[in-house]
This record gives sequence, C-alpha cells and structure tokens, in this order.
Amino acid sequence: MDNSEIYKLAEKSNSWAFVEARNLRDRLNKLGSSAGLDGENPVLFETGYGPSGLPHIGTFGEVARTNIVRHAFYILTGRNTKLICFSDDMDGFRKVPENVPNQDLLQNYLDQPLTNVPDPFEKYDSFGSHNNAKLKEFLNQFGFEYEFVSATDCYKSGKFNNALKEILLHYESIKNIILPTLGEERKKTYSPFLPICPNSGKVLQVNIESINKESNTVSYLDDNTKELVTVSILGGSCKLQWKCDWAMRWFSLGVDYEMAGKDLSESVILSSRILKVLGKSPPSGFSYELFLDSNGEKISKSKGNGLSIEEWLRYGTPESLSLFMYTNPKRAKKLYFDIIPKTTDEYFSHLKKYEEQTAEQKIENPVWHLHNGQPSNVNFPVTYTLLLNLASVCHAEDIDVVWGYVSSYAPNLKRSAELDSLIQLAVNYYKEKIEPYKKYRLPDQKERKGLIELVQILKTLDHNTSSEEIQSIVFAIGKKLEYQNLRDWFKGLYETVLGQSEGPRMGSFIKLYGIESTKLLLEKVLEGHLTNK
Repeated sequence: MDNSEIYKLAEKSNSWAFVEARNLRDRLNKLGSSAGLDGENPVLFETGYGPSGLPHIGTFGEVARTNIVRHAFYILTGRNTKLICFSDDMDGFRKVPENVPNQDLLQNYLDQPLTNVPDPFEKYDSFGSHNNAKLKEFLNQFGFEYEFVSATDCYKSGKFNNALKEILLHYESIKNIILPTLGEERKKTYSPFLPICPNSGKVLQVNIESINKESNTVSYLDDNTKELVTVSILGGSCKLQWKCDWAMRWFSLGVDYEMAGKDLSESVILSSRILKVLGKSPPSGFSYELFLDSNGEKISKSKGNGLSIEEWLRYGTPESLSLFMYTNPKRAKKLYFDIIPKTTDEYFSHLKKYEEQTAEQKIENPVWHLHNGQPSNVNFPVTYTLLLNLASVCHAEDIDVVWGYVSSYAPNLKRSAELDSLIQLAVNYYKEKIEPYKKYRLPDQKERKGLIELVQILKTLDHNTSSEEIQSIVFAIGKKLEYQNLRDWFKGLYETVLGQSEGPRMGSFIKLYGIESTKLLLEKVLEGHLTNK
C-alpha cells in the first residue's frame, strides 16, 4: 500500500486508534495549532505513572495504546510527534505496598516524597527511582520511543515555576472547582498546594492559612510548634494536589493527548476545568476500562494482584501482550494466566490472515497497528496451545523434547530462534502452571467404549492422514456414542488423556504428537496407568 491509499483507508477506518487520531487532528485544527508541522514543536503525547508501587501491566498498556494512537495520527497527518512518560515521583508515600521487602523500613517514610523513600530492594537511591527504572526497562524492551520525565526533576529544577505561579494567581478559582467534590471535613483544609515540611521533608496535607501572590509563598500552622511557617511554592518546596497537578502538567508541558483509566474520569473533568481557568484547552484523550484480576477486582500496584509484565513475558510473547492491550480498550478485561495462551494464538492467527487480506482489511487487522504498518511474516505450523499440550503429554523438561515432535510433524521446517522461543514459553507455562495441577481420571463406561474404538481406528491410519481427517474420526465417534453435547466427549478426552478439563483440537494434537504415539497413550489411559502419576 502506498501512503495515499493508507491515508484514504485511515480516514474511514472504524479502528479505535484512527478514531482517536482523527479526534486529535480535529482538536489541533480547531485551535489553529501548528504543532508538529516543524521540528521545533512536536504534537505532544503523554502517559502518566505513579511510582508508589512496582509498575504493573496496566501502566504498560497505557504506553502501548498511546503509541498506537500516535502512529495512527502520523499516518493521518504526517505531523511530528513526541511521547513523554511522566512519573509523579514527588508524590507523598501514603501506603506501604504488600508486594515489596523491608516493609518495616518503609513504614518509617510515610508521607515522604517517593524519591526520598529508601529502595526496599537496595538497588537504587530511592523507591521512586527503583520503580522508574523498572518502568523504563519494560518500555525499552518493547522498543518504544519516548522521553522519561520526572516530577521531582521538574519541580526542583524550576521547570514548573511559571505554571506554579499561574496556579497561585488563580488560587481561589481553582479551589472553587474542587471544593464541591469534597466531604465537609476535607473542605476545611483543602488547598491546591502541599508544602514540603522544611524539617521532616514530608509532603503535608495541611490547611493553608494565607497565600502571597507577590512573593509566591504559602503559610501554614506547624502541627507540633503551632507556629506559622511560610514556604515558597517554587523550586520543589511545594507540590500540587493530584487534580491540580495534572492540569498544571498539561499547562506547563503543552500536552496534546493523554488517555486515562475509567477510574480517573472525574479527575479528567476537574483537571480540564482547571486548565481552562489557566487559559488553555484540555488535551484529547479517551477513557479506557480497567483490568481486573481473576476475582474481578481492579488490579493494584500496592496489592500486586493481577499479572506483572515479567509474568506475562515468561509465558507469552511480547506481541501477544501488545495485542491484549490493543483489543477492546473500552471493555473491562480479566487479566490472569489463562488468557496468555489464547491471546498468543490470536496474535499468530491475525498475522497469518494478514498476508491474504485486502488493503482495507489489513488496516483493520490488529497486527498492522502493533507493528506500525509493517508486520513481520512469521507463520508457524503449530499453535501455542498445541505446543502447550504437547509439552504436557510428553512431560517436557526442555524445548528439545518438544522440538523432536514438531520436526517429525513438519520435516521441512527449519529450527529458528523464534520457534525455539515460543516452545520455551510453552514449556515454562506447562511446568509452572499446568503440571502442578494435572489430575487424571479413569474413563467412564461410555468414554472407555469411545477410546477403544479410537485406538482400533488409529491402528489403520498412516502418517499421511491429515489432521482434518483425524478430527472427523474423533467427532464421529462422539456422535456414535450419542452424547447430547459433544463437548462432554471432548472434555472426557482431555480429562482422561491430558489430566485437564480443557485442551486442543484433537485432530491437530494427534497429528502433531503422532498417530502411533497417541495410540500408545490411549492404551495407557485404558489400562489406568496415567491415574497413577
């Protein structure tokens, strides 16, 4: 596809990424903005991260999705863009996370800026720096182009000073935006400014007694001495409350696009109102749904529930993680281990379809967006799920065992680093997520009858029999046994042969594992040998 054809298709595409890109373009046109039309002033995309806990997979998702919109926007406009990943690492440390060591040590640093809290892992100069480094490590692993920006650096260097002065000038108006949303007790002490205590270094949530717009200072009563303390709002001596901080950041940095989770919908509205008070228009963006753990609860940095990025990448490909983030961002999705094999296979399915699709279909295919319009041509003859079940049946300890079966199944297939990597992921998943929970059972009378017939038929087949023919045979046996729901027949096969309630398409599995090997395996099932494992 040439650029003009891609542009025409992008203009009418229903892909959420192109919808977002068109909204951003319309905003810039309405404002008469020339951002991105020269090299000096790019269109600015931002993602935000609070390093109060280890970065979780939702943080990665926001960066991945923003990058997808960024590419779609470039396709539509040709404008230069820039992505900044902003860390709110000057925020006060409010709660000790449940998933870190040295918790007693951290308890002593509550309310300190995160960049003043010791690293419980003893690797960096602060907890904030540790979490920032972990985030950058993940983003670099995926090849994202971004600039990392630290709140601590921006406040202390004076980069935010002009914006902070503007906040002070509009102090009353900003308070009037926030106060109606607060409870009666919180209203009494709310201020956009959070002074950093000169003695303890803590981020204070205290009542501001007075402000001075000429000297750029705020004053508050010290809880211990009851004396009036006056501090500058500049140079890192004060931090802003969250919603005001977000608006100030948009104002100071000139952010054009930022998406946010559904739980921050009210914050987006209030921060946008504050930004308008400061004389600027809110950035474009959309509200994505939250990720849930296996219990349907929101994933949390402090709890450490859900999946970490490292855990996903131990069992699934990076591309599968990106696909999970791309698909249906406005629908809440559970994020737990069982979805990794499914999503990995979905990625390869999309990749396989891409080569055969029309130009219009290609631009709607997720892999087009995941690979900036240039998906790789990788086509494996076996699915991840098949490799997983093969590893399960042959009790694979390493990839060579699985590769032996794959090479017999596809003799012309050359061993590659990509395929070895996929097999290793399947072996990891089997060893750690399936083997400890495998539980075989004996076949009941009806299943036993079906297994005996399947063994007899397998004896008559040769290696040229296709997986489709084998699948038809297994299917026909189930119908002959008069199952009301054929799923019960296949479930029985999985539970007696694989020791699990779900499994692969049996025709494909038997073809990969080998007809003779399958026959011997089924005979072990009938003899009751597997239930002794």
